[in-house]
Amino acid sequence: MKFVIHGKNIEVTDAIREYVHQKIEKAANHYQNLTTEIDVHLSVASNPRISDSQNAEVTLFVNGSIIRAEESSESLYASIDLVADKIARQLRKYKEKRQDKTHIRTKEELEVATDQVVAASLVADRQPALPDEVDEVVRYKYFAMPPMAVKDALEQLDLVDHDFYMFHNSETGQINVIYERNHGGYGLIQPKKASNGSAKAG
Repeated sequence: MKFVIHGKNIEVTDAIREYVHQKIEKAANHYQNLTTEIDVHLSVASNPRISDSQNAEVTLFVNGSIIRAEESSESLYASIDLVADKIARQLRKYKEKRQDKTHIRTKEELEVATDQVVAASLVADRQPALPDEVDEVVRYKYFAMPPMAVKDALEQLDLVDHDFYMFHNSETGQINVIYERNHGGYGLIQPKKASNGSAKAG
């Protein structure tokens, strides 16, 4: 099993590394035969106005699924404790879902959002803004994206500790995004089909 620890604005000392291994491996102990990689990202916010500046993010690649958790606090060790507990809960949830597939909601229970609904729901009255101090505007992440059904993407959304999940729709062959709506329920963002009646150049 591959175990990777990254640090941003922090030196990953031997003591920190040992603590991460101890806590995260304990949380994933019963799933080591299914886990191919554990990725841990530790960081400290450079903005002094952020009180919970010590962040721990953990991503597990388990049997083709991605399980993710993130926690922040005033202490890095406390953040590691919190994220280890959350990962343990996510793994138990993963196991329960595998044992009882009947509780997974079907595609028909999703609300497929239209262009106008998506725009209103995602943007609402919020204005895009960046933090006062930004070291990096973009953080790149690369994940395998095997084709899956909408109901499987909904299951993944419940495991990644995000309010959205991007996936390769096995039914359409397109990239879709499933997300939690502000007022409850779920939405599915799909590419709009190109119009067949395009005007010809004169």
